[in-house]
Amino acid sequence: MIFAVPAACSGTLTRVLCQKLGRAFLKGFWVVLYIFVMNCVGSSVLADTAFAQTTQESAQQNLDSQSLSQSTAQSDVEALQDLLGTGVDADGEPVPLNARVIQLFLIVTVLSLAPGLAMMITCLPFMVIVFSFLRQAIGLQQSPPNMMIMGLAMFLTFFVMEPVFSKSWDEGLSPYMDGSITETQAIERTLNPFKTFMEARVERETIQRLADTMPSRNYDLSETIPMPLLITSFMLSEIKKAFQIGFVIFMPFLIIDLIVASILMAMGMMMVPPAVVSLPFKLAFFVMADGWIKITEALLRGYGVA
Repeated sequence: MIFAVPAACSGTLTRVLCQKLGRAFLKGFWVVLYIFVMNCVGSSVLADTAFAQTTQESAQQNLDSQSLSQSTAQSDVEALQDLLGTGVDADGEPVPLNARVIQLFLIVTVLSLAPGLAMMITCLPFMVIVFSFLRQAIGLQQSPPNMMIMGLAMFLTFFVMEPVFSKSWDEGLSPYMDGSITETQAIERTLNPFKTFMEARVERETIQRLADTMPSRNYDLSETIPMPLLITSFMLSEIKKAFQIGFVIFMPFLIIDLIVASILMAMGMMMVPPAVVSLPFKLAFFVMADGWIKITEALLRGYGVA
């Protein structure tokens, strides 16, 4: 009995403490839950506000970009209409394509034919053919390469034709760009220096023989030579002169080949190709004779430059 009373008091105290702790824990849980819910609601409200503001700014930027695109497209259309002449007149009627389309087509055509025109009315074909003959005469297949030969020929052509280019620019293209002459006058003045250059190099016999092939055209060569006939005769004359110089270049190297072939035959070395044995001797002969400078100097002297 003595020990039963404290045990009963201890159980009652423990039960009371557990009830109080349970109530305190439940109150704390509800407080934490309330704070968490309020934080979530506040965050969602702030997020919705920021999203709405961002959406409004994005919509404004889209409207600005659309208006800018519309204005740019309108300006492009107006520029294209001004270029092609496809706009409308004062009465609202559509204007048909004007001469600017034809001019644009002709300009594109001339630009695509520019390399061919450069070869027809300059000394470029002559230079290329002579250097090609030189490479074949030495016996080299790809040295110097085609790109190097073309580059050297182009720079020599510019060196020879520089006075013609300058005169053509000063008399034809520059006044036309300033608006002081018409297109017809610009074309005529631009081609006159080239025409003078070709007439000084072309052979009269070639012109006469080509004119005789077309008797129905009744060419009057006593006054002026038509440009198509002059360009064709000039190209044939340049090719003929280039082949003549190529023959002269071939002769010393051919003699070296014959000498080497005779020596190999006399030594009984018939299985050895003479071209392989003679190549070092031809290179040594060409280098010792300073061949590149001498041939280039001869070509320039032919045009009255050197």
